[in-house]
Amino acid sequence: MLDLRRVRTLREVAARGTISAAADALHLTPSAASQQLAALEKEVGRPLLEPDGRTVRLTPAARLVLRRADAIFAELEQLDADFAAAERGAAGPLNVGSSATGIIALVAPAAARVLAERPDLDLHVAAAEAPDGLELLDAHGLDLLITVESDETPQDDDPRYFREHLFIDPIDVALPAAHPLAVAAARERAPLALASLSGEPFVLPPAGWSCEDVVRGACQAAGFTPRPAHRAFDWAACLALVGAGLGVLMLPSMAEIAPPDGVVVLPVQPTAVRHVVLIARRGTEEHPAIRVMRDALRDVADERTRRRGAAALRVA
Repeated sequence: MLDLRRVRTLREVAARGTISAAADALHLTPSAASQQLAALEKEVGRPLLEPDGRTVRLTPAARLVLRRADAIFAELEQLDADFAAAERGAAGPLNVGSSATGIIALVAPAAARVLAERPDLDLHVAAAEAPDGLELLDAHGLDLLITVESDETPQDDDPRYFREHLFIDPIDVALPAAHPLAVAAARERAPLALASLSGEPFVLPPAGWSCEDVVRGACQAAGFTPRPAHRAFDWAACLALVGAGLGVLMLPSMAEIAPPDGVVVLPVQPTAVRHVVLIARRGTEEHPAIRVMRDALRDVADERTRRRGAAALRVA
């Protein structure tokens, strides 16, 4: 029999690339993590790691262990969910992480609905995005993560995670109302051509945010790379910079923030979107508390999609 604590350490090494990073994630010392891995190699009877520069590389034996381990950990999570269903239902603690826009648009209204029906649910919400949110999920600091799909997001075939698509979040453009492009778009009552922004200075979120990845990808598909002129953490601050005439802004609809005087928000063509997904540890998706929150999040997301479609029809 393999010690699952040691297998979990190997799993973290596979995810993070080094023993020290895995030790940090598991709140172990590097020495303790190394000892666990050495003991696991003795249990398996084969080497599991090979040096690879400053990182380590998994051996074929290690990959076989992890392939089986992912299914085992998912079964253990499912067993815990079954115990919860039998003993307390949708009660007890539930930790949900999300980006700020996700909290505003999805998590807060969903949480209000759930707690109105399940007051015994001990719900906690925290601001978190991938990849940090995934680390919290792995460490059981979060039970659900609502995030924007990006290169950091697990794919459907990742055996460690359950994924559910929630919402397609359109991204509009904010410009000064007197900008020639805004005036022309208002006159023509048509979406703004994304390519027409190629010469404009852009107000962007901080480098590395998933939203910047989406903006860059959409602009590059339209034939140009956006020129970053200013950056801000807060969407209201970004809009203030637009209002001062310092640049244009690609604004997610989930930000749900009214533009200040002198700023207009217009749809763009081709449409730029963010894909919002829910992620949980594989095997936990049917835990009663997680199930009711998933249902509420999906209901809120569906309602947002319908409202956006109805608004587009009214404008047309």
